[in-house]
Amino acid sequence: MKKKKINVAVTGLNAIDSPGPGVPVIRALRDSKLFDVRIIGLSYESLEPGIYMHDIVDKTYQIPLPTAGKATLLERLKYINSIEKIDIIIPNFDAELFNFIKLADTLKKELKIKTFLPTLEQFEERHKSNLPEFGKKHKIKVPYSKLIFNVKDIPSLRSEFTYPVVVKGKFYDASIAYSPEQVATYFNKISAKWGLPVIIQQFVHGQEVNVTAIGDGKGNTIGAVPMRKQYITDKGKAWSGISIDDKKLMSMTQKLIKSTKWRGGMELEIIKDSEGDYYLLEINPRFPAWVYLAVGCGQNHPEALVQMALGENVKPFKKYDIGKLFVRYSWDMIVELEEFEKISTLGEL
Repeated sequence: MKKKKINVAVTGLNAIDSPGPGVPVIRALRDSKLFDVRIIGLSYESLEPGIYMHDIVDKTYQIPLPTAGKATLLERLKYINSIEKIDIIIPNFDAELFNFIKLADTLKKELKIKTFLPTLEQFEERHKSNLPEFGKKHKIKVPYSKLIFNVKDIPSLRSEFTYPVVVKGKFYDASIAYSPEQVATYFNKISAKWGLPVIIQQFVHGQEVNVTAIGDGKGNTIGAVPMRKQYITDKGKAWSGISIDDKKLMSMTQKLIKSTKWRGGMELEIIKDSEGDYYLLEINPRFPAWVYLAVGCGQNHPEALVQMALGENVKPFKKYDIGKLFVRYSWDMIVELEEFEKISTLGEL
């Protein structure tokens, strides 16, 4: 079967120690049996490694930081689209999704660029700060949490929490604190980077399991692959993981997607305690950085997302391979200074 040629723009090219999902999403699309993809990378900084992976990314353009707002982003995308004729954009960062969701209709009507993203309601209700209410609504256990806005709120935490606690940023970052002093340290670090509020969450002892999944927006699970972390970095990121057989976890994922009518990719971060109970820690509203494991297990979630963005009917994946591992590695690319100068000054490479 002849592959359909499409131009796909992808963000999240920072394949570093806390990697973005962009490069694995691109690898999945390169493996597609349906599409012949030209990849347009969208970067925020000049040293995102994906910019220089010329066998993976065909052309890269810098785009404004999410704080610049959706109007500035739209103007930049208009320029890029005038050159590249983009068919689909796949954003891969939590912090940028609000702008892309708000622009989705405009991109489709004015620029003929398609997306397949969560609705604004779905995006907002699964925020870390809203997770307790989300858990009640969808009948899922969630560790007790509280929002704090000032270091003065920290001493009173003893009346509501037992140490250790997890200190989380509203977009990224999470650290385990064993004392009020550590909470204060992490509060200052996280709030300086991601703003307020900072979330304090009760630490749950157990085994962390994650799921990468994709929903069709109608309540159907198109695909889902659960994974247990095998090796975790000091930033809490999985550097190695293995696909597992966990029917209870799969059932939980399918019920959640049905209840929320989730649209697009997602990652569930879950703790399974010693009693066998599952606690939802986070819902990331996009593919995780380990999504390529799903491809290795027989489910190409990014390919399915492209199909749905194009309005095609996609049959749910029936199975996945159990016992497949991913192991990350790093390597040094040699890059010409001229390339770095070009992306830094001209904003494209």
